[in-house]
Amino acid sequence: MNKQDKTSKPFWEQKKLSEMNHQEWESLCDGCGRCCLHKLEDADDGEVYYTRVACQLLDIKQCRCKDYQNRQQIVPDCLQLSVKQAQFFDWLPNSCAYRLLAEGESLPSWHPLITGNSQSVIDAGVSVRDLAKPEEEVDDLADEVIALLDVMKADSDEA
Repeated sequence: MNKQDKTSKPFWEQKKLSEMNHQEWESLCDGCGRCCLHKLEDADDGEVYYTRVACQLLDIKQCRCKDYQNRQQIVPDCLQLSVKQAQFFDWLPNSCAYRLLAEGESLPSWHPLITGNSQSVIDAGVSVRDLAKPEEEVDDLADEVIALLDVMKADSDEA
């Protein structure tokens, strides 16, 4: 690594979301699995409520999609994030890198791009690994509404 490499900022601090290549874009995902939880939207105020119910394609233990390449064919309402939708990222968890960067915020200290370790998401309590339920085990989503730990607040408290 040359001297310039050591002093240059990481790509997510240098580039807008729209300037990132595919590999950079994909690397922003921390692997928490929160976006793969079913959500309910209040018709009156538009508030989004997370449930502990995981999409059928989420490997809960790994917090990764079982068929990422074909997910939209298997689960038609699965959303593929793109920079064109950035103004609508408010439904994403408050800890999501896509949402944070779209809102001009920094990545949290536990993000794998910062730590170099995917285990940091689990250690920070962000992963849905110990919280999610397979959708085939659930009858009523409304019975599974949860409040996700506000990991961004916890992260800023450490600073």
